[in-house]
Amino acid sequence: MEKQRCWWCGDDPLYVAYHDTEWGVPVKDDEKLFEFLILETFQAGLSWITVLRKRENFRKAFDDFNYKKIARYSEAKIQELLQDAGIIRNKLKVRATITNAQAFMKVQEEFGSFSDYIWGFVDGKPIQNSLQNKSEVQANTPLSDALSKDLKKRGFKFVGTTVVYAHMQATGMVNDHLTDCFRYEEVKLLGTF
Repeated sequence: MEKQRCWWCGDDPLYVAYHDTEWGVPVKDDEKLFEFLILETFQAGLSWITVLRKRENFRKAFDDFNYKKIARYSEAKIQELLQDAGIIRNKLKVRATITNAQAFMKVQEEFGSFSDYIWGFVDGKPIQNSLQNKSEVQANTPLSDALSKDLKKRGFKFVGTTVVYAHMQATGMVNDHLTDCFRYEEVKLLGTF
């Protein structure tokens, strides 16, 4: 029998694998949180599958999402990235990635880790929603509004409330799998660490 999944992943194998193994899984690792933050910023205004299909190209182009290296990118490196057909060549988003890497490290200095900072917005535990159908899924919440505002105050770019909420969903800060999705209960159990 076919597993019941959230509607948005359809039947694209890449999307299904992402849904089944990553989306909504709580991430506390700074390197992984930075990767998702960068991918979400590039996704702004585009579909997630577009970014997912280019993820490995992004990994290669952005030094395996090493924020310490990215924070020091030169103008020559920026120009090289803007010529890379394997990624989304948006000048503002490429430059924002460098700015965000620098802001990310400042947050680490202040809070000990980016994870401690961002998870502090949900008291260290995932929000467990109980969504029955796709009409209940929100693009943003008052919490993502507050987090977005705080990130912007700290110098982050391309972190509007919708991007931030997508980041919260992807990294398991909120469980937005529909209740009839086979991953809902599995992901819910992962949030009890």
